[in-house]
Amino acid sequence: MSLRHAVLGMLGQQPGSGYELTQWFDRSLSHAWHASHSQIYPELAKLEAEGLVEVIGEGPRRSKTWAVTQAGREELRRWLMETEPNRAQRNETALRWFLVFRLEPEQRRAVLERELAFVETAAEQRRVLAEQLDAEGKTGGFRPVLELGARVDPAMIGWLREQIEATRRT
Repeated sequence: MSLRHAVLGMLGQQPGSGYELTQWFDRSLSHAWHASHSQIYPELAKLEAEGLVEVIGEGPRRSKTWAVTQAGREELRRWLMETEPNRAQRNETALRWFLVFRLEPEQRRAVLERELAFVETAAEQRRVLAEQLDAEGKTGGFRPVLELGARVDPAMIGWLREQIEATRRT
C-alpha cells in the first residue's frame, strides 16, 4: 500500500498533524494497514519536498499542521485513476488461517478462538466508529469502507465459528 497516497488522501479530508495522522490511521485503516510515527513523519517531509503537502500552522512543541496542496490532490487523483493497484497482497492473517489446519484440533480451536475474539472486537470498534460518524453527519471519506467492513465481518465471524465447531467434532 502506498503510504504517500494514504497520507495525501487523509490530509485531503482534513488538515492535521503527524500525531493526528497516526490516530486517523489507527481509527480508520487499522484493519487494513498500520502506519507508525516513524513512517509518517519522514513521509510528510518527502511530500513537502515534492510540493504535495504544506505546513499551514504550528502548535505547541513545534508540532505542525499539514494540508494537501493542489499538486497533492492531483497526484492522488492520478494514482487512483491512472495506475493499476498491486493486487498481490501479503496478509499474515490469511496465511495463518490457511495453515491453522496443520495443528491438532485442540490447538486449532485455541488459535481460531483467539482470531474470533479479535474479529469480534474489531467489528464492534468499527460499528462504534460508524455510529460516531453518523451522529456527526459524516457520510463521505472512509465511511463507505466501514460499510464494507460491516458486511465482511459477519462472514468472517461465521466462518471462524464454523471452524471452531468443527474442531469439537474432530
